[in-house]
Formats: sequence, structure tokens, C-alpha cells
Amino acid sequence: MYPGITLFHLTIPSYWVMALIGAILSFLFVHIRKRKFHIPGDDVTHIFLFCVVGGIIGAKLLHLLVALPNMLAHLDVMNTQPDLWTDYFLNGFVFYGGVIGGFLFALWYCKRYRIYFLEACDLFTPILPFFHIFGRIGCFLAGCCYGIPSSWGFIYPHETVTRLPLPLIEAACNIMILMILLLFEKYCSPRGYHLPFYGILYGITRFVLEFFRGDSARGICLLSTSQWISIAVVLGSVIWMIWNTKRLERIKQQ
Repeated sequence: MYPGITLFHLTIPSYWVMALIGAILSFLFVHIRKRKFHIPGDDVTHIFLFCVVGGIIGAKLLHLLVALPNMLAHLDVMNTQPDLWTDYFLNGFVFYGGVIGGFLFALWYCKRYRIYFLEACDLFTPILPFFHIFGRIGCFLAGCCYGIPSSWGFIYPHETVTRLPLPLIEAACNIMILMILLLFEKYCSPRGYHLPFYGILYGITRFVLEFFRGDSARGICLLSTSQWISIAVVLGSVIWMIWNTKRLERIKQQ
């Protein structure tokens, strides 16, 4: 693992380095994609920035919400060790929270400036798995989100057993999801289906992968928080697809 990268005597967390690389390449990717859509370049940039801000806020808030029971259970210890408070507030982000936050911020921008939201969703959806590839590589370098003990894999910091490199497996899954989305867009993609299609693909993938997570319990009723969110995402995506299909049928009849 490489939790930190040292540049000019300054150590930067590997996760943030990968997140920054992913964000820069995602910005370039979305501007290459905009040629196929009817959204002005300035608005594409603004929506991207809103997604970044909303994503960071949402990812942090959901992390704090998930960590709240543990924080309350160890409140006496945390009050004697202020560094623990700093660690909770500066480190730890939940991907689903980032997606929700970015979605809400983008929705507000599109409503405020009269941008066709479904087209914006179609434009930006492939950016999600694209950025997530770099995010999961960052997780691997940081030594977090590791998998269950396995006969093959890596020995993580502070561990004595070999564990599945689950972040790398999820990065590979995101590559496949990205390729499927691009093929879907090229050959059979009416307007408004990109985001729910991604929601179904990633929701199912994440639900399965969570069974192989090896870090501490992060949920209730035998399922992790991310698994419960995955179920909601898949159901919501199916409802979105049904709604969009009926919407397109009404347009054809007019």
C-alpha cells in the first residue's frame, strides 16, 4: 500500500491524488462528450463543478451518518483524543452519498438555469464509473475498503492475513460498466435512460461486492448501508425507466 505520495517534501494522501487525477480527466472526458449533446460548454463546466461540490458534501455527510453510532458509542474516548474528531471529519467518504449530493446539486442548477435535466443526466452518467475507477484505485493505495481473508490478494497495513483487493476488483467492474454504458449509448439509447441503466448496473454490482468486504460491519439487519442503498437505487432506477418509457410513448402519440 502507498497511503501517501511525497512530492517536494510534502506528503499527500494517495486517495486525494487519485481523486484529483480522476476529477481532471473526468472534466476533459465530459467536455469531449458534450459534442453529442445540446448543452452549452459553460453550463457543462458549471454543472460539473456543482457535481463536484455536491459530491464532496454528500459523500462526507453520509460517511458521518454511517459513523454516527460508532462515534456516540466511543464519545468518552473521542473527547480525550481530539485527533479522532479530526479524522472523522477530514477522512472518509461514501460514494453513494457523493452520487446523491452531485445529483441534487446538478438538478438545482438545471432547474435554475433551464437546462434539460434528462439530457444533462445522459451527458454526465458515464463520468460516474469513469471517476470511480480512480477513486477505487485510491482506496487500494490508502489501504481501506479491503476484502475478506483470501488465499490470494494482498496483506494490508496492520493486517497479518492476505485479503481480497476489493477496491481493484470494483475498479475493474467500473471499467466494464463504463464500456457497457458507452455501447448502450451508441447502439440503443433513447433520451433519459443513461442514469437509471447505470443505477441498475452499479447497484447490483455493489450489492454483490459488499458481501466480500472485510472491514467492520457498516449496516443493519445483515446488510451493509451500501447494500440497502443499492436496493433503493435499483428499485428507483426501474421506476425511472418505466416512467421514461411512458413519457416517450406520450411524446410519440402527440
